[in-house]
Amino acid sequence: MREYSRRGALWTGLATLGAVATAGTGAAQAATNPSPAASSSPVKLTPAQAWAKLWRGNRHWIAGRLQHPHQTVQRRTEVAQAQSPFAAVVTCIDSRISPEIVFDQGIGDLFCLRTGAHTVDGLVTASIEYGPVENGTPLIVVMGHQRCGAVKAAVEAIESGHHLPGHLDEIVSALRGAYEEAAGQGGDIVDKTVRAHTLRTVNDLAADDVLASLIEKGELGIAGTYYSLDTGQVSLLKAVGFNPS
Repeated sequence: MREYSRRGALWTGLATLGAVATAGTGAAQAATNPSPAASSSPVKLTPAQAWAKLWRGNRHWIAGRLQHPHQTVQRRTEVAQAQSPFAAVVTCIDSRISPEIVFDQGIGDLFCLRTGAHTVDGLVTASIEYGPVENGTPLIVVMGHQRCGAVKAAVEAIESGHHLPGHLDEIVSALRGAYEEAAGQGGDIVDKTVRAHTLRTVNDLAADDVLASLIEKGELGIAGTYYSLDTGQVSLLKAVGFNPS
């Protein structure tokens, strides 16, 4: 299993460095009509409220009725100097599962951390910790997905005994524990490995010293989820630190 580095303080100054474009009518409009939301504090959500917001957004995606919130020039202006995402989504690099689309969210709503098969090491853990610790982000979502190519390649490498080129073997190493857990379950070994890896990642994050203290205080929840490429639905596999109902 991976070892997560512990840190008392996270990167100072990693917060938003976004700059507002100075050309075009959008910038002119922002200059003459600054939004009152730019100076007001966002409403703090509980972990359960954050999950409900994502759940509703995913229903928009499933039904093909996206609302595209927070995707305007005005929103860009509002969050140019500060951000307060209500969730951090840890998922795969797969081009078909962009979190802002899957959950029908917009600019400044989500921290998104994407690696092959959502594998996590110390540096990725630091990135995950950043939102809850520095921004008070109340929810972490770990999202595995159907027919994950990275998991499929790792499973094939494990079963054949072959090595993948370059650094791809690091993904194989990270998934080996999930594969061994799934191998005894029968059925689709790739899909079982995706689900096992998702749950293992949730458990590892929940045991992280920094995150565990926030969970204990009721300030943070972690959701393990599974995304269907066929239907667009995000299903909840496990909830830590909050009641999703």
